[in-house]
Amino acid sequence: MCSVGDLLTERAVLGVIATLAVLGLFVMLCRARRVSTSVEDAVMDMLDRMSRASSDLRAGLTEEAANKATPHLREMLRCVAVAITDEEGTVLSWDGGANDHYEYLRDTVARAINNCHKEHVDHRKLGCELQGPCSLHSVVVVPLVVEGDVAGTLIVVSGVASKRQIRMAEETARFVSTQLELEVVQKQRQALAQAEVKALRAQISPHFVYNALNTISSLIRTDPAHARELLQEFAEFTRYSFRTDGLFTTLADELTNIHRYLTIEQARYGSRLNVRLRIAPEVLQVVLPFLVLQPLVENAVRHGLAKKPGGGMLTITAEDNGNEALISVEDDGVGMDPDRLDDIKDAHQTGAHVGIGNINDRMRTVFGVEYALVVETAPNAGTKVILKVPKFARNVLPNLNIGSQMSDEPMTNEQPVVRA
Repeated sequence: MCSVGDLLTERAVLGVIATLAVLGLFVMLCRARRVSTSVEDAVMDMLDRMSRASSDLRAGLTEEAANKATPHLREMLRCVAVAITDEEGTVLSWDGGANDHYEYLRDTVARAINNCHKEHVDHRKLGCELQGPCSLHSVVVVPLVVEGDVAGTLIVVSGVASKRQIRMAEETARFVSTQLELEVVQKQRQALAQAEVKALRAQISPHFVYNALNTISSLIRTDPAHARELLQEFAEFTRYSFRTDGLFTTLADELTNIHRYLTIEQARYGSRLNVRLRIAPEVLQVVLPFLVLQPLVENAVRHGLAKKPGGGMLTITAEDNGNEALISVEDDGVGMDPDRLDDIKDAHQTGAHVGIGNINDRMRTVFGVEYALVVETAPNAGTKVILKVPKFARNVLPNLNIGSQMSDEPMTNEQPVVRA
């Protein structure tokens, strides 16, 4: 079964193929017409218009998107007019002349939609009552097929009937359909990411909530001030973790939430849990998937240090690495056999390691396969998880803006990891 990432890659390949097909036919059209400008200039203009049209169409088949795209498509095709309709044949946009002829085209458009097949008619069969010459000589109506269904049609009106023009209309419709399919895949990708965040919350909350409330309740009589402080930290932690808006956050926000988590865990483990932060200030505003670091910190505490007699040190590092931020979560706990790494790839489904497979999938989906997690471990040698995060990525924007100040000193009972 293909993942959304695989589908996106497949659709991208289809987009490239459709683009090259349209471009090749356009070059042939330019040569046949002996345009005054060079073929190279025509190709550059074509690429520019295709780029603009594709970005407009990625917004979906709406009236606004169609109005932006049709002028570029008409210039690409060098035709009288280009129109786009919805799946019911209603015109979303018509750019160019002969727009008063749409009434004569309704039946043709309906046939193209119902039969999912291109329709070609010339002026003589339209019943046009215009006295004198008419700019409409030939019309091609091509269905726009998205995910196997007709989402609308592309109408190309030409002043000259030509097989080459028909082929251009077909390839352009395929190009438009591919852009619309990419928009559908993008929505599926976002829906999957939201589902993964919900699944991650469900894994984190039961274990941590129980222990946090247990720790706080044990302090109510002996140290009520400390209990109040921890209760406030717990409230802020849950508010952030269970927020419903946004798939991304900044490194600063994620570290602030990790501070809340570790403040509560240190109250539980005491001197067995020591934390060191090495954070380069210039990477604090790097954007990364929501809840991508906290689960790794929880794994380090829960599976690495808690099982080690006497506890140990947790080190969180974030460094500037050119166009990327290099982030690591490292513990000197019990570690594991590297051969077990394949076993924990899907451990987010069993709870063995909180969300590590989930996080790996999200990093690969959002940024690409080259941004998968890197895990270094060995028995009794601790575990280190490394993330690379690009400083800039398309459609990756934070939703919150909570500042943090970082400390590079080990955490003690008197000195919290992060003071917001």
